[in-house]
Amino acid sequence: MTDELRKDKDEEPAKIPDVLPVLPLRDIVIFPFMIVPLYVSRDRSIKAVDQALADNRMILLVAQKRQDDEDPGPEDVYSVGTVALIMRMLKLPDGRIRVLVQGIGRARIQSFEEGHPHLQARVEPVVEPEVGEKGLEVEALMRNVKAALEKSANLGKPISPEVIVIATNMEEPGRLADLTASNLDLKVEGAQEILEAVDPVERLRKVHELTAKELEVLAMQQEISSQAKGEMDRSQREFFLRQQLKAIQSELGEGNELSEEITQLRDKAHKAKMPKPVLEEVERQLKKLERMHPDSAETATLRNWLDWMVTLPWGKSTKDNLDLAEAQKILDEDHYGLEKVKERIIEYLAVRKLKDKMKGPLLCFVGPPGVGKTSLGKSIARALGRKFVRLSLGGVKDEAEIRGHRRTYVGSMPGRIVQGIQQAGSNNPVFMMDEVDKIGADYRGDPSSALLEVLDPEQNNTFRDHYLGVPFDLSNVMFICTANLTDTIQAAFLDRMEVIRLSGYTEEEKVEIAKRHLIPKQLEEHGITPQNLVFSDKALRAMINSYTREAGLRNLEREIASIARKVARRVAEGKPELVRITPASLSRFLGAPKILPDEILKKDAVGIALGLAWTATGGDIMFIEATAFKGKGRLTLTGSLGDVMKESAQAALSYARTRARQFGIKDDFFATHDLHVHVPEGAIPKDGPSAGITIATAMLSVFTNRPVKRSLAMTGEITLRGNVLPIGGLKEKILAARRAGITTVVIPKLNRKELEEIAPHLRRGLQIHLVDEVEEVLRLALIPPLEIRALPPGPRPPKALPPKPPIVV
Repeated sequence: MTDELRKDKDEEPAKIPDVLPVLPLRDIVIFPFMIVPLYVSRDRSIKAVDQALADNRMILLVAQKRQDDEDPGPEDVYSVGTVALIMRMLKLPDGRIRVLVQGIGRARIQSFEEGHPHLQARVEPVVEPEVGEKGLEVEALMRNVKAALEKSANLGKPISPEVIVIATNMEEPGRLADLTASNLDLKVEGAQEILEAVDPVERLRKVHELTAKELEVLAMQQEISSQAKGEMDRSQREFFLRQQLKAIQSELGEGNELSEEITQLRDKAHKAKMPKPVLEEVERQLKKLERMHPDSAETATLRNWLDWMVTLPWGKSTKDNLDLAEAQKILDEDHYGLEKVKERIIEYLAVRKLKDKMKGPLLCFVGPPGVGKTSLGKSIARALGRKFVRLSLGGVKDEAEIRGHRRTYVGSMPGRIVQGIQQAGSNNPVFMMDEVDKIGADYRGDPSSALLEVLDPEQNNTFRDHYLGVPFDLSNVMFICTANLTDTIQAAFLDRMEVIRLSGYTEEEKVEIAKRHLIPKQLEEHGITPQNLVFSDKALRAMINSYTREAGLRNLEREIASIARKVARRVAEGKPELVRITPASLSRFLGAPKILPDEILKKDAVGIALGLAWTATGGDIMFIEATAFKGKGRLTLTGSLGDVMKESAQAALSYARTRARQFGIKDDFFATHDLHVHVPEGAIPKDGPSAGITIATAMLSVFTNRPVKRSLAMTGEITLRGNVLPIGGLKEKILAARRAGITTVVIPKLNRKELEEIAPHLRRGLQIHLVDEVEEVLRLALIPPLEIRALPPGPRPPKALPPKPPIVV
């Protein structure tokens, strides 16, 4: 609160020294004759106050140009300020000081003096010109300003009554302008403009404009407050009137405005064939809606809930197509191959034909991208004659996406399971949940855990969505999940599903699928016909081998589409002649080959073994190189290897060292040589245990100076005792070996069952050896075969058992 220092006219003004300490101010401009308390906390400012108290208690108060400056310099403050007299000073416990200052007069900074611990300036007092005899304009301005100040106080502005009294009795226009400006909520720039106005009349004119604007703002503020109060009073009045109207209608036996809508909702609820507990809950909520105010927020929430309840297909289902031959025909039309999946669907239909009430199967298609997992779901729905719903779960982190939000939240909705059921319009659709291996989890819950109830046949007949609040039967739904990998799927979640693995397609299968499905589809999409474009089988094989490397078909379809676009352009330009695609013409349409085919070595070499790897896009071959040189027995591993693969290399080296005498390796070889194992394509991360026997073969080839057969590839995990453990992805690895022209493949004996499941035509031309010890691998792989000396008498190490599931304590 500011105050005015009254003094007599004949009182001599205090003499202002030529040099004064400067105190920069934030967010405030001090006017002459104001008495204001200030809190000072900056070190330089405190030193300026101390200097003023030591000299003549006078200090120059100037405003900062930027409020966030912690250490303002001469260029950071305005040049015009107010000379003030420090009346009192109090030191506070936190190190700050509180000073009470009284403005004396305006002063302009001439220059700043250096060499002081605080700002100190040479100042010149600003002398106001004499007003002389007041004219009518000055008198009118003064009256308007005084009236505006009083009116502002009446409109709610916090102005002290003492200030109003002082302003009413004031006769000097300059003093009146300063007093009024100090009581307006002005920004620093505006207040500084008033302070720098030397002419009292001009200053009063500017203040008059500011007070007029302030009055407009205050009047608008009061009008808004009055309107808000009026609206509140009117709402209360309407509420009492509606209550009276409701009582009158009740006496007359008439319904309210919701009666017709409630009647429609009740009819729909009875026609929806809801279970008895659900129908009772709907009836209870309808009675609650009858008693509610139509315009209340809870009414809208309840209406939405009832709309969802009456539109869900509680008792509506589609009739299954139980003609097994027709279903088999539809599946064969849509997809080539995939016999295992088709067989499973036909088995389900067969059981469904014999038994009406059965639980829907929970299938999970696992395979690399582009092998047709999602399109297979659509084909299954078409074969069964059911509705199809697809839900993508990739990146979903919120449990409410599955179970829904509770009705108490604004904008709440059911989960995506219930939304899909409503979208299908039947309670037994084929519900495909894509990318279940990419579900996330965060502070909002774990969607995988929420899906446990959905996919459990023993629980999903009473699935409870948070929004609905009542159980919904999902046991008739056929759930199909898709994933690229099973490693990232929660164990309990995976356990509820029947996993069907879809491997990559062979070259022959890709050619057949391209001829049956991809080429007709792309011709239709690009507006051309078989009279415009024809592919030869050799051209398709060249595209598959030289332009795509994938387990699925997406890139092959893109390349076919690229050729179709170029032919479509020729047809649009008036050149409708037939274009035949041959291996020789591929480069004209697609450019140079993008994929170099996998090739084996030109000749047998020491220290290079060929392994088989599994990737997310199918199988691949992998060269593993080893070399030894003079050193101290160190092992170096390069090629962006993961921890498991590094451990396999350590195990292979340990095995070689323990059998050194049997393999004919000198006793001091490992102490005098370093070993370097490298896997080419170092930019690609590699991990897994299945390269164990390949690394061991490459090492022992170096240690015994025997070449490795270039046409032989191998896969298997190694133990310290030399046993060979089973691996995964066998079919993809066999396909990679065929593609690279390999003739001999070595696999673990424990993978015999998986080998028998691979179609005979995929194994044709391959000589496959089943081994259970590294010694057998070495006899097959090294040239000449390694002669292994007999073990000393004693018990032989036991054969390795199949891997066991991890033990969690």
